[in-house]
Amino acid sequence: MKKLSFLLFSLIILSACTEVLPPEPIGPVPSDRQLAWHEMEYYMFAHFTVNTFTDKEWGYGDEKESVFNPSELDCSQWAKVAKDAGMKGIIITAKHHDGFCLWPSAYTKHSVKNSKWAEGKRDVLKELRQACDDNGLKFGVYLSPWDRNSAVYGTPDYITYYRNQLNELLTTYGDVFEVWFDGANGGDGFYGGARETRKIDNKTYYDWPNTHKIVRELQPDAVMFSDAGPDVRWVGNESGMGSLTNWSLLNRDQMFPGGNFAKILGEGHEDGRFWVPAEVDVSIRPGWFYHESQDSLVRTPENLMELYYSSVGRNSNLLLNVPPDRRGLLHENDVKALLAFNELRKKEFTTDLAKGKKVSAPESRGKLFNGSNVNDGDPETYWATSDSKTTGEIIIDLVTETEVNRIIIQEYIKLGQRVQEFEVSAFDNGKWTQVINGTTIGHKVIRKFPVIKTSKIRLAVNKSKACPVISNIELYRAPGE
Repeated sequence: MKKLSFLLFSLIILSACTEVLPPEPIGPVPSDRQLAWHEMEYYMFAHFTVNTFTDKEWGYGDEKESVFNPSELDCSQWAKVAKDAGMKGIIITAKHHDGFCLWPSAYTKHSVKNSKWAEGKRDVLKELRQACDDNGLKFGVYLSPWDRNSAVYGTPDYITYYRNQLNELLTTYGDVFEVWFDGANGGDGFYGGARETRKIDNKTYYDWPNTHKIVRELQPDAVMFSDAGPDVRWVGNESGMGSLTNWSLLNRDQMFPGGNFAKILGEGHEDGRFWVPAEVDVSIRPGWFYHESQDSLVRTPENLMELYYSSVGRNSNLLLNVPPDRRGLLHENDVKALLAFNELRKKEFTTDLAKGKKVSAPESRGKLFNGSNVNDGDPETYWATSDSKTTGEIIIDLVTETEVNRIIIQEYIKLGQRVQEFEVSAFDNGKWTQVINGTTIGHKVIRKFPVIKTSKIRLAVNKSKACPVISNIELYRAPGE
């Protein structure tokens, strides 16, 4: 009996000693709040304020509260459309640069409480919060740092005012997934009747570190967006284009909202010290607010599909603006385009051709990290090489000749972003033919290529900061090509 116990103990010790450990994280890694944000991928921006009724993009701040008077406002319609379009949440412009508040703020008269709409008794944010809950969507807020209505803008008193309003938003309307800080800072405005130009030092005026602390305390699961993060960064343009090389890393301590960093923000920093992934913000119309003259200029479903490839397909999230009209509804043309885009997206990615197929990897870290992890449907498993290998390849055997023209690749970003160069090849006429190459991967890349008929697809990681960790590969044959 003692010999048997000793033998069993020895086997346990031997097994523990030979167990292959997972790779160590490299560089910055995403927080839990950032991981949840990455998974959202696609959500709605809703630009709505007095500008909707004055036909402007930027309100001056002198608009009368009575101007805001939607005739049929229905946030449930917004939320249902967002859900039906495949979106995961809605971020509302709670206060744009004109200073008008879509909630009955206790700190200003310039809000819905003094509008004609419902005799000042309704609250857009409260209604949107409820609509998001009813449709399983997350809720986010945009609070412009610039306020062209406030008499104290440009003075220290404004920082207190701004933080009071931020506190209202973060304590009144439930869980917030993203707090959006714009980079527009100072200029001409009404300023309580002064009608002058006020400029501030956007490096120091807002005391951002202490403003960020308020968000962390009141909404610990919320990510914060600005040109410089701290959690999510602007992609550097408003055309819907993410960068093909897109590091989720940034030296944010060298940056500030409203700074001249557009060229940096697209690619990020390969050796950045913080995890600050990119968000692509773009409008479904030429403007950010609703204008009747643009009803015929709504993006087509096909154009929205291209935006999806150039944002979510390039390791970014897509924040698509869909501005409510003067009724307080999403316009029929916008709705039609959104729903048709969602149908296109479903058709592009109907059947994963890699799912369940045999996968081989000449180099792997061990049984727990072999190639079969990339198509097992489990985001927590991944293929990895040994620590001494920073290159490697995975081959998916499709068994029979199969038409393919799309690929999705994901890194296991909980261990950091690693891949610096990769290529995808198809086995054709007895040899490997490259169909795409690239640099970064990150949370997700989606790449299209001309239809090729092949029995095998190979992903080769040619350069990586450390051993590659690939969690998912999907293959598709999108129609229409």
